[in-house]
Amino acid sequence: MSKKVRIPTPLRKLTNNEELVEVNAATIGEAITELQSRYPGIAERLVDEKGEVRRFVNVYVNEEDIRFLQGSQTSLKDGDEISIIPAIAGG
Repeated sequence: MSKKVRIPTPLRKLTNNEELVEVNAATIGEAITELQSRYPGIAERLVDEKGEVRRFVNVYVNEEDIRFLQGSQTSLKDGDEISIIPAIAGG
């Protein structure tokens, strides 16, 4: 069984408008690498030059923020749901 990545609306133009994408990665970092291989250009919107998730991008695994887990090294198991949520500024 794979893991599901919920793609936010602003990034769906890169995924052919797919809202839910399945990956077979073992960690968040590997999931982003797999997404990049299938959807070129998506990684640069999610991670910085060091490969760390950008400050303004929130990533959750089963509703838990990876910043409070192991960041991009957060382990994934079959059936996990990954949510990518870009931060929104305004006021």
